[in-house]
Amino acid sequence: MKHRIVVAVTGASGSIYARQLLQKLHAASDQLDEVAVVMTENAKTVWQTELRNEDYQQLPFRFYTQQDFHAPFASGSGRFNTMIICPCSMGTLGRIATGISNDLITRAADVILKERRKLICVVRDTPYNLLHIRNMETVTLAGGIICPATPSFYSVPVTIEEVAATVVDRIIDLAGIEQQTYRWGSDTNNKQD
Repeated sequence: MKHRIVVAVTGASGSIYARQLLQKLHAASDQLDEVAVVMTENAKTVWQTELRNEDYQQLPFRFYTQQDFHAPFASGSGRFNTMIICPCSMGTLGRIATGISNDLITRAADVILKERRKLICVVRDTPYNLLHIRNMETVTLAGGIICPATPSFYSVPVTIEEVAATVVDRIIDLAGIEQQTYRWGSDTNNKQD
């Protein structure tokens, strides 16, 4: 069965993660039945600020507005099996944790959780306050996955894109999509100086 994925992009810093995620999903199109995207207005502003472009408009996915409650993934009958919020602002996480479905992103997350499907929240803020930690706990207890946008360095990344890829590759793995990437303990992937 191919994946049907919703990607939500909020206004948290970290547009590089969203861009790489969408690019990698496009590259894995043979494993996907559908990718739907929701971007907040703040996400578009942050993308332009951080990446100096509006390249998201060139991606071959269907985009939905935050208030489009007719989107198929606003209902469990839409049968989307995974939702990735990347980056996930703490405001969005808090609304999900408390069941406030005031826009398409929070409604879709609520649907994914109630249908016992996969919700991946790529939180980026640091440090965390107690409210953040409790909201992460609540979403985790409800069945969601908290995947902090915390890069790893054992693959010896050189560029900022390679650093970001250490997070995005984990997201792709969590979503159950096959990919070629660095794997710990694999001699064939070790970089040499």
